[in-house]
Amino acid sequence: MSVPVAFNDIGKSAKDLLSKDYPIGGVKLEVKTTAPNGVTFKVNGHRDNKTGIIIGDLETKYADKVNGISFTEAWTTSNHLNGKIELENNLAKGLKLELLTSLLPSANEKTAKVNATYKKPNVHTVATLDVFKTNFSVNSVVGQQGFLVGGEVAYNVLDGKISRYNAAAGFNTAEYSIAVHATNNLNMFAASYYHRVTSDLEASGKAAWDSKGSNAVALEVGAKLKLDSSAFVKGKISNSGVLGVAYTQALRPGVKVNLGAAIDTTRLNENAHKIGLSFTLEN
Repeated sequence: MSVPVAFNDIGKSAKDLLSKDYPIGGVKLEVKTTAPNGVTFKVNGHRDNKTGIIIGDLETKYADKVNGISFTEAWTTSNHLNGKIELENNLAKGLKLELLTSLLPSANEKTAKVNATYKKPNVHTVATLDVFKTNFSVNSVVGQQGFLVGGEVAYNVLDGKISRYNAAAGFNTAEYSIAVHATNNLNMFAASYYHRVTSDLEASGKAAWDSKGSNAVALEVGAKLKLDSSAFVKGKISNSGVLGVAYTQALRPGVKVNLGAAIDTTRLNENAHKIGLSFTLEN
């Protein structure tokens, strides 16, 4: 018996195919290095094509896999200091604890969250406590033979009210998966599918409807084609007429370039299109 995916990962295959590898609207650079003692360093930078603003962060992570402990710290160009401590399988088998903190010294703003994840065959549960905002949320997924059913509830301790509740269901196999989500207090509904057509071709689609909005259904379909062992192309189109295309190429081990574009087919003669570029370097 296997552990089901987390609640936020129901329908992940379809979501990744339609959203990942599209570096639209800017230029991104990511550099990852690993020291001999296992400490990893990651530098991210992003320049927005429209505003010209450059943002970035420097992240350092140390992981002791034998004892199930890891420490992560990051410093951003907006002067945010972020930290994360993870303990896995220390207190109990299948239990992972996380402490996430953030500090903005210039405004004296601070946040702290505690996550507890418990996994065992057929059950995956995550509980989160926002310490300063006193918000508590819990989600859980039960799975059996590919079928998944999950729910999420958020509770505001000070107000004594449920602030959010969502539900999802899905079915996974090695070749395809389907998922249905009811979010925003069961007011927004989405259905998605993912299909591995062949070893080189994948397809996906998603439909979404807001019961409190218009009667229109937002529809998006996409595909990924593996050209060879080092390159693939992706394409997607929505019923609003926006066409997305992307190309990813591994230039050499540890060096990857990703090109993307969003073309508004309803305004071909206008300056309504976006392009982007991403570089990833790692040792």
